[in-house]
Formats: sequence, structure tokens, C-alpha cells
Amino acid sequence: MGDPVIRTHVASDGYRWQYRHYDPPGPPRGRVVCVHGIQSHGGWYDHSCRRLAGAGFAVSFLDRRGAGLNEQDRGDAPSFRRLIDDIAEFLQSQAQGLQPVFLVAISWGGKLAAALQRRHPGLVDGLALLCPGFRARVRPPFRDRLGIVWAYLTARRKLFPVPLNDPELFTASPQWQQFIRDDPLAVRQATARFLAHSARLDGYLRFVPVHVTVPVLLLLAGQDRIIDNARTRRFVESFTAPDKTIIEYPEAHHTLEFEPRPHRYLDDLIGWLERQVITVSSRNMRTG
Repeated sequence: MGDPVIRTHVASDGYRWQYRHYDPPGPPRGRVVCVHGIQSHGGWYDHSCRRLAGAGFAVSFLDRRGAGLNEQDRGDAPSFRRLIDDIAEFLQSQAQGLQPVFLVAISWGGKLAAALQRRHPGLVDGLALLCPGFRARVRPPFRDRLGIVWAYLTARRKLFPVPLNDPELFTASPQWQQFIRDDPLAVRQATARFLAHSARLDGYLRFVPVHVTVPVLLLLAGQDRIIDNARTRRFVESFTAPDKTIIEYPEAHHTLEFEPRPHRYLDDLIGWLERQVITVSSRNMRTG
């Protein structure tokens, strides 16, 4: 597959954010929109995007406002609702008839993907959640949490360290640990406003399970040091959706992309997407 094309989307509030787009070799069998974690960006997942495009999907990997390719308001966001609306507006702008659309959400981005189902239902045909950050093991130190609360009241753009700055939390691979350390686009700090709204998003998620009715794929890493797998599994099992697939890779670490054999999870992801395409196509034929 060729290199991604960098495109720009303009949000309804005027923010211009960039994303990577990968075209398949022929007519797309569906569209995949990806969202990343709190620190990462689309550049971490180039291999996955190329595999998905090679399997026949048009892939758009969105860099969150203030993250990755987007330098404006670095580490900041007006609210968690604005971040959900960014995804919704993008999906609405790209709508193309009966072509199925799937949202692939990684780590912290999983919170936005699930919340989208409550705030903007009906925009996607399925959710693939890769080590989603619903139930985190890692939190800011108590002193920082107090500082974030105070800064949210007095200086909302004050920056605090993202509590994931140890590359060993993401992967056991020395090569990829060094990649993370050297990555100039990673978000190392976030504003009090962003971090406070991340906590508020956790509260919003309590009311989300009843709204998740589309098929769900949950991929978990058995050696994950960032999320609590047992609690995450229980949360996803509470979704209303009758079609839920859960796969755990016992030896894997949080960022599946950086595993020695990433093809294992990619094969499972692509296989699930292909099955959902068949289901959506059959449903459209019956109702068309």
C-alpha cells in the first residue's frame, strides 16, 4: 500500500484538524475510522492502517485536536463533548450511501467511541475497541489531581504531565519503547481542562451501555499495565448490543501494534470487519 494522504477536516467551531487517509487498491468494501489514545496519534498505527486498506477498507485515522499532527491548542480540548462532536461531524461529512462504517478505537479513544453511541447514535455499523480505557489502572498522582482541580477553577490551560510517560507501560519491546521516547508528536502534557473533562467523561460513560446497540469487538492484552481487563470486560458485557465478541491475547501488552506478532490481532480485527460487512450487506438487501 502507498503512503497515507494527509487531509484536513474543519470542525463546526472552526478548528482545523488533520488526519491520515489510506485508500484500498480497489473499490472499498467499507470505511474504517480510527481514533487513538490520550498520548498517541495515527503515526503509531501505520502498519495496521495499511493492512486494513489492503483488505479493501478505506481507512481514515483521526488525530484528535491538540494531538499528533495538530499543533493548535496542544494537549487541550474545550470539553469531552466537543471531542465526541468532532468524530460525529467527520462521520457525517464522509457518509456515502449504504457503505458500512466501522469505528476502531484504541485505549483512551475507546471512551469517546462508546460515548458517541449515546450522544450521536446511528453513525456507525460497529465498534472495535482495542484495549479501551474505560477502567484505567494508571491515574495522576494525588498531588497532581488536587492541582488539576484547582487549575480547572483558576487557570484551565495550565499543563500537567500525562500519567503515561513511561514507554514500558505500552510495550515490552525495547525498539518500540525507544520509538515512543523519541516521538515528537506524542502528547506528554495536557491541560487541566482536558484532564478534568476526561474525568467527567468517565461519569458520562456510566449511562452509555444501554445506548450501545451496534456489534462490538473487544480486544484485550493479557499483560496490560494501563487498563483493568476484568473491569473493562464487565463494562463491555453490560452493553445492550447482542453481538459482542471478546478476545484476549494472554502474552500481549497494551499497544497491540507494537507486539512481536501484530498480525494475530489484525487477522482477528479484519475477520470481524469482513463478517460485519456481510451482515450489513444482507440487511440492506432485505430492506432495499
